[in-house]
Amino acid sequence: MAKTALITGITGQDGSYLAEFLLGKGYRVVGTVRRSSAPNLWRIEHLLDRIELRPADLLDQLSIVRLVEDVKPDELYNLGAMSFVPASWDTPLLTGEFNSQGVTRVLEAIRQVKPDTRFYQASSSEMFGKVRAVPQSEDTPFHPRSPYGVSKVFGHYITVNYRESYGMFACSGILFNHESPRRGLEFVTRKVTDGVARIKLGLADTLPLGNLDARRDWGFAGDYVKAMWLMLQQSTPDDYVVATGETHPVKELVEIAFSHVGLDWEKYVRVDPRFLRPAEVDLLIGDPAKAHAQLGWKREVDFRGLVTMMVDADVARLEKGAVPAQPLA
Repeated sequence: MAKTALITGITGQDGSYLAEFLLGKGYRVVGTVRRSSAPNLWRIEHLLDRIELRPADLLDQLSIVRLVEDVKPDELYNLGAMSFVPASWDTPLLTGEFNSQGVTRVLEAIRQVKPDTRFYQASSSEMFGKVRAVPQSEDTPFHPRSPYGVSKVFGHYITVNYRESYGMFACSGILFNHESPRRGLEFVTRKVTDGVARIKLGLADTLPLGNLDARRDWGFAGDYVKAMWLMLQQSTPDDYVVATGETHPVKELVEIAFSHVGLDWEKYVRVDPRFLRPAEVDLLIGDPAKAHAQLGWKREVDFRGLVTMMVDADVARLEKGAVPAQPLA
């Protein structure tokens, strides 16, 4: 019989790629959606005839319990979260409710209803924050520099705690930045590629950005969801860093994006203090050696390929006159 996978956050970037991947593996795929007056399904519109959507909310324990009782998932991927780091300073309590207590609610529902469900928690490289070692591995201590990072540390350790306390098959993937044409417009990678496309097509004349020197380890989201699945196929649960092992400054992202359409970035980019973080994370670079060795995972899309893919997608979207895709809150 086909396995059943339940994905919270299926309408997000990672959820959409994971749903595609699991459908290709023959899974029955069920995703959660929060009740809203304006449904935001643009990332999964092409999948709606092949997946099931169920109402549930990470803030509501009863809805999660009922969902697990009804779906009886073999695997549960918890990708739902407040995921935009700068906004976490504005809504620190809500960020904690989703990213900390939301994880606990899902784990507790599994423990009470179907404890043999294999659980994946979306941890984050932002947990490392003010890094204690370069590159960062599974053993690097955490020092988060945002309410988002702090909330993800709680979610990570409560997953470890349920694994050790109850013998649950619970894994955390410490994913470094992973991007795609489905990334929300508020994230710097998509902000850059959308801005470049608009400037190229004469729809804008400047691109305001924050810290051009901040460095990140950027990969392709479509590659990273494969690592999530691989973690739940192992004989024992564990946590893994998923990254490229390379770091690139925002300035390089900008240079590649503009040069891909034949433009000089220095004529269009301006630094806007509004986009500087209260506490910046200057250097994040992951060590994916464990994922390579134990999961057999490798990335397929390199940094330049990722950036040019995103630029091409935004140019094509705007040329067609499409309404810019708006990300989930």
